[in-house]
Amino acid sequence: MVTALEGVEVRRGGRAILGPLTLTLADRGLTIVMGPNGSGKTTFLRALHGLERIVRGRVVWPDGGPDRGAQAFVFQQPVLMRRSVRDCIAYPLRLRGVALRAARALAEVAGAEAGLADRLDLPAQALSGGERQKMALARALIVAPALLFLDEPCASLDGTSTRDIEATLARVRDRGTRIVMATHDIGQARRLADDVIFLHRGLVVESAPREVFFGAPATPEVQAWLRGDLLA
Repeated sequence: MVTALEGVEVRRGGRAILGPLTLTLADRGLTIVMGPNGSGKTTFLRALHGLERIVRGRVVWPDGGPDRGAQAFVFQQPVLMRRSVRDCIAYPLRLRGVALRAARALAEVAGAEAGLADRLDLPAQALSGGERQKMALARALIVAPALLFLDEPCASLDGTSTRDIEATLARVRDRGTRIVMATHDIGQARRLADDVIFLHRGLVVESAPREVFFGAPATPEVQAWLRGDLLA
């Protein structure tokens, strides 16, 4: 089964900022969304997640698709709360009615897997940029989402933090979580992607498996992008 976007369009101020998009997404693996700044990557993710109003078209999920409770979204700038790292990670479980002690115990496991075992008692504001993003990822994953969206989660992070987050994403993907992630980092896309969607001016220019996208790009825009050229 696949997810289908049928003529999906998002408008703002009377102007189309995304679409119309007609596209299919396989129901497994890790899809990387690429494109220059302003190409519509964030809007694309938000539309799929239901955070943007689709004015035309529709998204058709297989078997009705995962509801919002079975999805998670990691933003480029993590949302921080005035809580400990442990309680920030546990927060989605508390919203679902999980008892405090049980939620904290699960948060310890999720935090340790994200590399934050020695940071759990700190206030979230005390974390470094990379640690904050690891916390945001652990908070998203603690509900075991069927579908995970990430909007450039490694932007401005150092190599160590990026490597750790990529390793977590690879493990989660291999466990069966469907991942759709925007990135500007071509190297990261090569390392992680099962397939790549390339957006430009709010439209899908190319969509292909990783080997085809990087080995034999079909469009001048992607060929130029991979050469490092600027797209107007």
